[in-house]
Amino acid sequence: MEMTTRLHGDVNILELIGRFDTNTVPPVAAWLDQVTSTPGARVLVNLTHTTFVDSTALATLVQAMKRCQQYKGTLLLCGMRRPVYMIFELTRLDKAFSIYPDEEQAMQAFTN
Repeated sequence: MEMTTRLHGDVNILELIGRFDTNTVPPVAAWLDQVTSTPGARVLVNLTHTTFVDSTALATLVQAMKRCQQYKGTLLLCGMRRPVYMIFELTRLDKAFSIYPDEEQAMQAFTN
């Protein structure tokens, strides 16, 4: 897995490429812990190039979302390929997260 982070305005963006699973979670979890603990954090996880997520990856995203909400922030997801989205549907996490088709639409959601 490849992990890229950047700042767009006041939105912290994380882009994941490849498999997001037990073996690749630690650096992602560390980054998410850091950015979601800031009051009012705005975080976008771009999964456009993510080919697979497992239960550990899902748990990492759920923890980050809860921490972000605890600090009155927002965590959004975008760009899921169909196989990844199906995992979110099967676990019903598609109802828990705000998921956008692409980064542009997710960024617009931060301004609304």
